[in-house]
Amino acid sequence: MIDSKHFIELEEQYGAHNYHPLPVVLSQGRGVKVIDVEGREYYDFLSAYSAVNQGHCHPKIVNALIEQAQKLTLTSRAFFNDKLGVYEKFVTQYFGYDKVLPMNSGAEAVETALKLCRKWAYEVKGIPEGEAKIVVCEGNFHGRTTTIVSFSVDPDARNSYGPFTPGFIVVPYSDFSALEKVFAENQHIAGFLVEPVQGEAGARVPDEGYLKKCYDLCKKNNALFIADEVQTGIGRTGRLLACDYENVRPDVLILGKALSGGTYPVSAVLADNDKMQVFRPGQHGSTFGGNPIAAAVGIAALEVIRDEHLTENAFRLGEIFRAKMTEICKKHKICEYVRGKGLLNALIVNNLKEKDIAWDICLRLAENGLLAKPTHTNIIRFAPPLIITEAQLLECVEIIDKTLSSF
Repeated sequence: MIDSKHFIELEEQYGAHNYHPLPVVLSQGRGVKVIDVEGREYYDFLSAYSAVNQGHCHPKIVNALIEQAQKLTLTSRAFFNDKLGVYEKFVTQYFGYDKVLPMNSGAEAVETALKLCRKWAYEVKGIPEGEAKIVVCEGNFHGRTTTIVSFSVDPDARNSYGPFTPGFIVVPYSDFSALEKVFAENQHIAGFLVEPVQGEAGARVPDEGYLKKCYDLCKKNNALFIADEVQTGIGRTGRLLACDYENVRPDVLILGKALSGGTYPVSAVLADNDKMQVFRPGQHGSTFGGNPIAAAVGIAALEVIRDEHLTENAFRLGEIFRAKMTEICKKHKICEYVRGKGLLNALIVNNLKEKDIAWDICLRLAENGLLAKPTHTNIIRFAPPLIITEAQLLECVEIIDKTLSSF
């Protein structure tokens, strides 16, 4: 019998060591659960970093992929196809924008948004060529391209990858006065790029009103408010978009991950005509972006979110989860507090003595049938698929409680 050790050794020998996975080898997934090669079953509390909001192998999404893959997979954008325009109409009306530019990965979508912002700044706002500045936040995670890591403050993401792309100003997250100061001191600000809730930083939620004040400041200074909702969008936080909590409509909206329900790489940048019109033929593109499979899958994935009321479920169960976890934190000294919105949450653990305590907790959680992953050594993210039921959620809370009691 081929066991987990065999597959782990294969990755160790033949794969680049740019990830540090939990020692669990998964072979099947259905709904909120996954199964390893030995047949052990786990609750998935990571959801592929919120890509699997609709649950593993959702039949509607999988069937859309299979049906389209048997007809036409890729034409490139050298030709029209009968799926892309239908998807473009659907997704723009779904989120309320004039235009969409389809891409594949979240990082590609962020790069697209940065290029859009700069091009708009030069051709519409009138900033001198090469002088545009985009403001970003400390603790950000927008991807791993050279330009994106240029404005990361995470040494693991940034170190030894220079020289870096200029043109970015980093300010503290959830510090409106810092952003206000940057706008006052710099006349060539093109835009502000922000995660409405910082995912990789451990579900960091900004102060109430922060996003709206930042949006209003951008409007006052004719700069673009760019929201990276790759992790936070599509129901994850209990609203369709996390920006909806403050009634903020981004000038540029970046989506990915759950845009396909985890079955296929699909990302998108949405904006209105007055911004998107700066792109003309030959100035930006992607061979696979907007391919027929992605279009079919993208429609099905969004229909599942809408028809199964997953956004509402995320809001309701998120309230229950944080209430239960707050009670647990009072019981166990190893816990400091829980934070988050909807079903994007994080447990902050007491990490004063043992550097890898969050990792050890996640190993023990796996032994008890729940998969989660630490970030920044003392933070554990909890982000189950949005299809989870209240009964399943409460069962998982018991697993977490039991696990923490052993530390």
